[in-house]
Amino acid sequence: MGFHDVRFPASLSFGSVGGPERRTEIVTLSNGAEERSTPWAHSRRRFDAGMGMRSLDDLAALIGFFEARAGQLHGFRWKDWSDWKSCLPSDRVGPPDQPLGAGDGARTDFQLLKTYRSGGESYARPITKPVAGTVRVAVGGDERAEGVHFTVDALTGVVSFAVAPGLGAPVTAGYEFDVPVRFDTDRIEASVASFSAGEIPSVPVIEVRE
Repeated sequence: MGFHDVRFPASLSFGSVGGPERRTEIVTLSNGAEERSTPWAHSRRRFDAGMGMRSLDDLAALIGFFEARAGQLHGFRWKDWSDWKSCLPSDRVGPPDQPLGAGDGARTDFQLLKTYRSGGESYARPITKPVAGTVRVAVGGDERAEGVHFTVDALTGVVSFAVAPGLGAPVTAGYEFDVPVRFDTDRIEASVASFSAGEIPSVPVIEVRE
């Protein structure tokens, strides 16, 4: 098993169905009350790469991608069109978008995070597959230059500074990102509806936990 650092064709994933999944364990007590807990610290995303009526070239591209990944064997990048950048869909990525932590004068590595908030609650999601060339980082509100002040590991989402941010200095970042996934099937069933079109009803894809 390995991870291929290549993105599933974005033109084929556009229009796909999917999103986050949680696992909640619910125990109903004798008095009817519930106790709820979860073994998962983080959500897991599922998608369906199946295609309705598309060109035969599109089908060939999907089958070629599937074969190159050896079915479920190798992971790959997936663009989640509903959630693919650090800001709102209508906004442009900027260095203040997401807090990564605060400097202590010694720490040089910071994990990219995306925080989801509703009411008084929040969830910080680790971002492990940033899109190369899109990461913008600031320390104390001042933007830093990639390749000069910091580097980004595109396979882990870790930002590494050449010089540790000072004590209490807020570290923030903006970026585009992909989801690490694999096919959740070892079989593709395609139907050729005409000489110029065909369809693949369902190709499940699931997020890879790293």
